[in-house]
Amino acid sequence: MNKQLLRDALGWGFLLWLIGYAFGIILHFAVPSALIGWIIMPIGIFITLWVLYKKVGAKTLGYYFLLSIVWTLIAIAFDYVFIVKMFESANDYYRLDVYIYYITTFLLPLIVGWANDMIN
Repeated sequence: MNKQLLRDALGWGFLLWLIGYAFGIILHFAVPSALIGWIIMPIGIFITLWVLYKKVGAKTLGYYFLLSIVWTLIAIAFDYVFIVKMFESANDYYRLDVYIYYITTFLLPLIVGWANDMIN
């Protein structure tokens, strides 16, 4: 596995998750918990698209597919460990916004990869 792939998959995947996690903790003190995901999602989509277009060094759709898998696994695993388990919030964490977040995390790299593939 090369350095570029490690940075793009694990580095950016973790950093994107961490940004959302930090926003969630900050918003936890300002808005009802049911709204946190809906507030973070547009910001997260914008940041993720910026990363995909400006920072990721991908050339193939397969590379973007790998990012989709790794980023989604990071999101699911870290959410479970650092939100569900740490805050004992299993009963109220997994709502529609979280499932849309996981789907979006998976689809955004594929959409950008497909768009890049169509352009080239």
